[in-house]
Amino acid sequence: MAGETLPEPAAPINADPAPSSPTGRGRSFSLLQVVLRQRELTVVVVTVLVVLIFGIDNSQFLTTANIATICQYIASFAVIGFGEVLILVLGEIDLSAGAVYLTSPWLVYLFWKDGIPIGVAIALALVCCVGVGLVNGLVTVWLNVPSLIVTLAVNYILFGFVLVYSADEQVDMPGQGGTFGKIFGIGEWSTILWAAGIMVLIWALLKRTRFGVHVIATGGNLLGAAESGIPVRRVKVWCFIIIAATSGLIGIMDGIRIGSVNPGEDGLQFILLGLVAAVVGGTALTGGRGTVLGTAVGAIFLGALEDGFNLVGVNANVFYVVEGFLILVAMILNIQLGSLSKRLRR
Repeated sequence: MAGETLPEPAAPINADPAPSSPTGRGRSFSLLQVVLRQRELTVVVVTVLVVLIFGIDNSQFLTTANIATICQYIASFAVIGFGEVLILVLGEIDLSAGAVYLTSPWLVYLFWKDGIPIGVAIALALVCCVGVGLVNGLVTVWLNVPSLIVTLAVNYILFGFVLVYSADEQVDMPGQGGTFGKIFGIGEWSTILWAAGIMVLIWALLKRTRFGVHVIATGGNLLGAAESGIPVRRVKVWCFIIIAATSGLIGIMDGIRIGSVNPGEDGLQFILLGLVAAVVGGTALTGGRGTVLGTAVGAIFLGALEDGFNLVGVNANVFYVVEGFLILVAMILNIQLGSLSKRLRR
């Protein structure tokens, strides 16, 4: 009818609501997701706190000389930890890396004593270390023996070998003179620089190569990786070789730096420190996930903790108590944070 006003059409029942600005709860949720993805963040915060506490408590802690000492603590179990990341991502474990670390300088001494030049002696010792890794890998993947058992047995075999051939006597390590010695351990910063180089190498291998993709896929789903054509056995063997070679190299450099080889040292102590650095840094013991950078921060944390205890006069045995708690707490956090991350993704 003329002059009648027509009613406005009703809004569609299923129309989407107008977009709104993110709420505080949404922002908090997003922040939590970011934190859960960055497994290294927690250990970074804890490490900074430890450094600040010891730096305030003791003026010597942050001096250049003491930082160099901390770096010497860090280098050995950091390198073992870097190699262990590859093994843990696969869902395996290597308990022989500490024994390889201690055996390699002894092999250098034996070869050198037989008249072989020091450079060639180091090369031969590293070849032997590669052989140890090869045996660990082949027995694990072809004979289906758990890597825990294989590498624990190899740890004791190597330890016994050194004790037998050394007659349990400490010997002087060759190779300390001139530029060679400075590069391979005598230089104040040489071992930590080598450790940094090994860190970059393993990080690039894991994150920037097809081999790294195969490692992560194998650890995440062994059957699925094998069915997709990934040579899972070969991947595992190569990872055992890599950790043996890097552990042997840093062991030789530490032997040259210290100037002697003590056959009575137990390799399990070194591998446990490497494992703690990896696990505290955010590498999962259940496989499929690992972080080389987090392992580096974990090693810095352990080195700062051990050196700080020494400076403030705390009994060195307390460090073992702290280490045990760290393993337990880190494992609990890894499992709980992993479960929480999966729930949030759903």
